[in-house]
Amino acid sequence: MTHPFFDGTLRPRVFAHRGLVTAEGGASGVWENTAAAFASAHAAGVEYVETDSHVSADGDTVLIHDSDLARLNGDRRAVSEIRTRELRAVFADHGGLLTVPEALDAFPDLRFNIDVKADAAAVAVGEAVAQHADRVLLTSFSDARRRRALAAALEAGAPHRPATSAGARTVAALMAITRTGLSPARLLRDVDALQIPERQGLLRVLTPALIRAARRHDVEIHVWTVNDAEEMTRIIGAGADGIVSDRADVALRVLRPV
Repeated sequence: MTHPFFDGTLRPRVFAHRGLVTAEGGASGVWENTAAAFASAHAAGVEYVETDSHVSADGDTVLIHDSDLARLNGDRRAVSEIRTRELRAVFADHGGLLTVPEALDAFPDLRFNIDVKADAAAVAVGEAVAQHADRVLLTSFSDARRRRALAAALEAGAPHRPATSAGARTVAALMAITRTGLSPARLLRDVDALQIPERQGLLRVLTPALIRAARRHDVEIHVWTVNDAEEMTRIIGAGADGIVSDRADVALRVLRPV
């Protein structure tokens, strides 16, 4: 049985990676993971937005990818050391900072794929999404971190757990076990998606064996980060259920032609 996160939406899935920053938006100073980037994705017709969460010095679940702001504006302080009001001031001219609750409230028609980027964010993010379990997928490279977030959502009153995708160790174990022909049922228990790169260095991650195993257990495969139109078509043709893309507008045009 599929999770409600996937109910009533179109295939192949298109996830707007950190929202959508068009060439025009980038030229005007819009940053990823901002209100403006999410609004652009929504306007393009996207149903799913992929985003990332850290916690500020105030404990707020702010939507920022990196652990500091060095890549964005040269500030090397950890996000966890910066007050929320200061982060809002920094983001004010670049699309607007959002917390997890603010994003869920501001974009009620979007479904959010939230990558919990820091151990300190796990419980706070889980609590923040508890009443939105139908339209949230929680993930992390750390399986332990994503499980803490899922548990926190249930403890905060979620009617059922949010959707979730496997962490790095689970994906590595799946790749090993699918090569042996053994059943991956235990590893895929309570996992709704595998969100993976097509390759990790020289290692192919998206393999026919992994696709077959996912199919048998009603687990979706979403491949990141795919920005080239031909690659989008090829990867979906290979059996992936969706892609995560910086160019969600292109993906919608290519994968769902009118």
